[in-house]
Amino acid sequence: MNYLNDLIEVAIYSCAGIILMMLGNFLIDLIIPCSFPEEIKKGNQAVGFVSAGTNIGVGVLLRAAISSPAAESVHESLAAGLLSSLIYFIAGIVFFMIGYIAIRFLHKQYNLNEEIGKGNTAAGIMVSGIFIGLAIAISGVIL
Repeated sequence: MNYLNDLIEVAIYSCAGIILMMLGNFLIDLIIPCSFPEEIKKGNQAVGFVSAGTNIGVGVLLRAAISSPAAESVHESLAAGLLSSLIYFIAGIVFFMIGYIAIRFLHKQYNLNEEIGKGNTAAGIMVSGIFIGLAIAISGVIL
């Protein structure tokens, strides 16, 4: 085993994961009309849960892309692995957005955007669950 190469890959994928999680939160913030950084400063737990769900979802997708049997069978290069991770990240975020919009459309009894903006923890947990559930479903396809 070459531990140095493994540690370098861990560092690269960790940095890529952090960047993609930040990008994921930025993109999700675009469809929920409140500023995530400002709401987090205020202690808005709903936004915290949405952000956590996005991060966990992105992590699940990246793990699936990295450990995909297809990647192992072709002895994927680091660059190809990062590219496939990026592709699955994009697909995941698109489906997170579609899932969020679908839930907003189906639940007309309340305005999900307003509830998250007001700090409704239940709304944040619900959206977080949608993102994590979608990530698990998508990762099943990848693996």
